[in-house]
Amino acid sequence: MLLGCNVPNKSAKGLEAIESNPDYKTWSHYLGDPERTHYSVLREIDTSNVYLLEPTWQYKSGQLLENRNSQIQTNPLIIGNTLYGINPQNALFAIKADTGELLWEFTPDNQDKTGLGLSRGLTSWLSNSNESSRIFYASGHRLYAVDLHSGTLVDSFGQQGSIDLRQGLGRDIAKVPIVLTTPGVVYRDLLILGGRTSESPGAAPGHIRAYNVLSGEMEWIFHTIPQPGEYGYDTWPKEAYKTTGGANNWAGMALDEPRGIVYVPTGSAAFDWYGGDRIGDNLFANSLIALDAETGERLWHFQMVKHDLWDRDLPAPPNLFEMKHNGEMVPAVAQITKSGHVYVFNRLTGEPLFPLEEKEYPGTPLEGDIAASTQVLPLVPVPFARQSLRVDDLYAPDQPAFVDDFIDKAQNFSPPTVREKLAQVTSNGQFIPIDTRGVILYPGADGGGEWGGAALDPRTGIMYVNGNEMAWIVRMAKVGEKDGNPLSPGATLAQIHCVRCHGGEFQGMGEIPELKQVKMRMSAAEIQNMISKGKGAMPAMPNLTEEETTLIAAFLTDTEEKDPETKDHRVERKPASRYAMVGFGRFKDDRGYPVMKPPWGTLNAIDLNTGEYVWKIPLGHEESLKDPDVPVSGLENYGGPVITAGGVLFIAATKDEKIRAFHMRTGELLWEYKLPAGGYATPATYEIDGKQYLVIACGGGKMGTKPGSSYIAFALPG
Repeated sequence: MLLGCNVPNKSAKGLEAIESNPDYKTWSHYLGDPERTHYSVLREIDTSNVYLLEPTWQYKSGQLLENRNSQIQTNPLIIGNTLYGINPQNALFAIKADTGELLWEFTPDNQDKTGLGLSRGLTSWLSNSNESSRIFYASGHRLYAVDLHSGTLVDSFGQQGSIDLRQGLGRDIAKVPIVLTTPGVVYRDLLILGGRTSESPGAAPGHIRAYNVLSGEMEWIFHTIPQPGEYGYDTWPKEAYKTTGGANNWAGMALDEPRGIVYVPTGSAAFDWYGGDRIGDNLFANSLIALDAETGERLWHFQMVKHDLWDRDLPAPPNLFEMKHNGEMVPAVAQITKSGHVYVFNRLTGEPLFPLEEKEYPGTPLEGDIAASTQVLPLVPVPFARQSLRVDDLYAPDQPAFVDDFIDKAQNFSPPTVREKLAQVTSNGQFIPIDTRGVILYPGADGGGEWGGAALDPRTGIMYVNGNEMAWIVRMAKVGEKDGNPLSPGATLAQIHCVRCHGGEFQGMGEIPELKQVKMRMSAAEIQNMISKGKGAMPAMPNLTEEETTLIAAFLTDTEEKDPETKDHRVERKPASRYAMVGFGRFKDDRGYPVMKPPWGTLNAIDLNTGEYVWKIPLGHEESLKDPDVPVSGLENYGGPVITAGGVLFIAATKDEKIRAFHMRTGELLWEYKLPAGGYATPATYEIDGKQYLVIACGGGKMGTKPGSSYIAFALPG
């Protein structure tokens, strides 16, 4: 049995019981608790003494790779006196949580050797019988059950200690690549999981599955792409369930343990920028779904985006809490979005607790697709990120433009000014379908809200959420053509399957390498093998035929036949592949600054009892910006906050590589510390022998910052 399965929710009613429960003085769940509040009952560190925090230990988890911009995005678990974390190559380790001394390390057979794979957290199952307590942890497509105390595989689980996440999805195992980057939840003897799928044609379906924690046997499945006879089947083409992928839960879940309800946010259907093969609203993509945790039965759902054409995945687990509504305390669930909105529902009925507005939006100009005619957005709270980009919003309109990771990067002419570039594309707020000219996506593809998620104080109903303020430009192109000229078969296939991640000119995007010179690093055979099997952050594409992978590899190594007679005729034009995304990147000026006026990243406190903002401040500072009118610029940020009974909010997340403490009531900055590498993860706080610690994974690697392998813990002196 699971220890602590009947502990109370972190609601106002249950706080007294929680304060005395030792489980809540550690950090034994992803993001702190099953309700995903990010809240700790600890109060030794408070607003009066937090400025005294100092490093108390640092654990260098190792396995950094030369010339690889690796990351750690892990929110670690602290169970008893032991901290469980993951290193840059996705190996699992256990250390003493008060000293950082290594206890054991588990390296899976399929360990990621690229430094590009990652895991944001872990799930534990604690036994009060003769069964061994275990950590559930994923590397690639395999989920492992590792003994909590020894670090060895639990052989009785699955196949000698692991299960293949590609199995049980209802399709040929060779054609459904899937990995797990964010942990699921444990309810009684069930481990409930989502997964990350490809976002390109041929992706796996994102069905939700529950496994027996002891045996690894699948107990139930909820089809996020409904099958015949299931609710929502009529929102897709009749055969879509056989071929369409995505609609997956990559961001994590929340659990109302006493009521046995799991809340599952989902992402977009694949292909996520063009929906010619998935005409319809596409339930249960882009939805918050309440499921019976015991059976997988749908209780209610709400779809935030119909027929998503903007990659508007729900980016983080929802928060469960109680709020005052019409004079009564109501069990609620709040879901943040990439667009910077907060939806709040009665978590038992699905009733919206703030007004929603349904409006008409334009159709798509791309042939073969039909955009949803209406979309629904909340009126309260107002978004925590700006919603449209106009000339008056520009910071330096006459500065030369530079669209990071965008096709313009490779063009050899004087760049337009920021003002001129904005005039060349469409900028008209939310739900403007992407076209071949270019559309401003604002907030950008990484939010708004992102995977770090929001914190929610169960005592007050105040949400604390960090937001990004970054405009992106996205552009599509008709497959098989470039500048009106036909492309070769290999170039056409690379356009369909490669530009989504590697850029419209194969120039590389962020941590993803360029392919222009890949022939200098890899042979055609090696490229074919990687396409088929995947490696690191790159998912496998076994749905491609041998001929198709041969053609792509020949194109990338410049060995493809140039005979015009062979051009284009061998590439099958499936509905999902009529258009490719060829422009995709942040809209900046040539100094590297976002084009909009600061702040470029914010931290927000929102009272969800009323929908009103308590405070809003910039988060982080661009130190190269010497503007007396902008003392704090705010920065793009990745990773969420932690809040405490001591009245202190802790967050790292920013490009300036600092961790900070803020006063929860006022937003005042109380403390900051420069980390050895960027803390692009959510911290954790815990108590051992009456002493409170704060720990953060310093993996760096994002936004061009240096990689790291350290976990660093802070405490008050003495």
